Amino acid sequence: MESTSDRRFDPHFGAQLLLEIAQERSVEPLLKKIVERAVERTEFVFSQVWLIKKGDLCATCKYRPDCPDQSRCLHLVAGRGRSLPEPGKGPQPCEDRNARLPLNFGPLGEAVASGELKVVRSPDKQPVSVAGFEWMRDERILECGIRPIEFKGDVLGAMVGFAREHLPESFTPWGRIFADHIGAAIAHARAFEEIQHLKAQLELQNSYLQEAVVEAKAFGNLIGQSAALKHIVCQIDLVAPTEASVLILGETGTGKELVAHEIHQRGARKDGPLVRVNCASIPRELFESEFFGHVRGSFTGAVKDRAGRFETAEGGTIFLDEVGEIPLDIQNKLLRVLQEKRYERVGDDRTRRANVRVVAATNRDLKKEVAAGKFREDLYYRLNVFPIQVPALRDRMDDIPLLAKHFVELSAKDLKCAKPRLTRAGIAKLQSYDWPGNIRELRNVIERAVILARGGALDFDFPVTGQLVPAARPSAASTGSAARPKFLTEAELQRRERDNLVQVLEAANWKISGADGAAELLGVKPTTLLSRMDKWGLKKPDR
Repeated sequence: MESTSDRRFDPHFGAQLLLEIAQERSVEPLLKKIVERAVERTEFVFSQVWLIKKGDLCATCKYRPDCPDQSRCLHLVAGRGRSLPEPGKGPQPCEDRNARLPLNFGPLGEAVASGELKVVRSPDKQPVSVAGFEWMRDERILECGIRPIEFKGDVLGAMVGFAREHLPESFTPWGRIFADHIGAAIAHARAFEEIQHLKAQLELQNSYLQEAVVEAKAFGNLIGQSAALKHIVCQIDLVAPTEASVLILGETGTGKELVAHEIHQRGARKDGPLVRVNCASIPRELFESEFFGHVRGSFTGAVKDRAGRFETAEGGTIFLDEVGEIPLDIQNKLLRVLQEKRYERVGDDRTRRANVRVVAATNRDLKKEVAAGKFREDLYYRLNVFPIQVPALRDRMDDIPLLAKHFVELSAKDLKCAKPRLTRAGIAKLQSYDWPGNIRELRNVIERAVILARGGALDFDFPVTGQLVPAARPSAASTGSAARPKFLTEAELQRRERDNLVQVLEAANWKISGADGAAELLGVKPTTLLSRMDKWGLKKPDR
């Protein structure tokens, strides 16, 4: 039979383990190493580490009636053991990472609350069982030692050892030494993890913000005074202070991202990050990793842990642009995030909470996509809590003068060109085009004109994709349903052309060229204007 001296704690093993845990920079491997070594090299047949964390499984926890403070509880974060072999025996309860215990509950709660060692020992060699560890009796446990883990006076949790025989007194001082070192190691590992997390988050935010800056330059700010824009601003002011999901609808290039930015800036999360995800640019096989992140080795090419965009947007807003491009199998996981606020990295069994507001945008008709089976109906209703329809530029022509002025100034600065003149004729020309590419196309047309103007008057060339906006037809109420269409004779047309020319010349004080000259106001070359003046015999009157 083994003597007491043979069962003394090996100090060489203890010193080696202390050195090993001091090198760990991540909490999970640190705790895993502790419980594994305890079971391998000591008299403990089970070993656990419990830490104080936020309450998270309260809805299903069997100890909820005994938990006065559901904001915090003890979480089993590491466990290992040598269970007695029994046919058909299920998973070991000592390793159940979903195990929770209320603070101040049972011997474990008492030890954490007092900060003192708690030993449960059977005096008659009969297996013991205590609250929270009911499985001890089936495993024939005779002794259980609970040592609180502290760091700088704060109790972080406790480590627990279970034995099928009574332990010698030599284990007691070593338990205190290990508890103190483990507390410091946990604090240092948490600090290192937080630094690494913040570093990775800042790197991701920086790359995402660079993408957002490039996109935002294509739109400017919410500029304009039209009734359509005022209606959008009113909707933004209504929904921004809430946590509701928003679905922004509109054609490509209408400025949906700017609306998302305004929702974020006017809400309670404005101090958090705004992370944009262009769903149309993500390869199908990388959606889950891009959204939720992955752990090293989870797939070919995953050489290191990587946070996803939901994790990067923690505490802020995630903007899912072109949300209709998300594959159906990923839509199911996105729905879970919206409903339960939970997700897992690819290849990881740890569930993470998503403290993120979701704003989505699409140029598709999602109702038709749902009917065609290409988009989940339940996800559509989850996203479509508060829809905002962004009008096309052709429906807000009144905003073109302000937008054009803004883009001229922005383009001259970005392109390092001399600032050109934006004339009334130029604005009228911009308002005569239907803008199929919306505000993005307007920006591109103006940039080209700024380059060609060389500091002079702006002239605009439109691509062949668009068409001129037709003149408004008289309504039936004003002309009568049976009225014949009105037209001008050639003589009337000639007279109107001459009268218009005289009005422009007088408005320009008979100045032909240059800034605010008649040629600029008409949007024609000075030589063309002089030719028309000769045609009609128009000369500057003597004063």
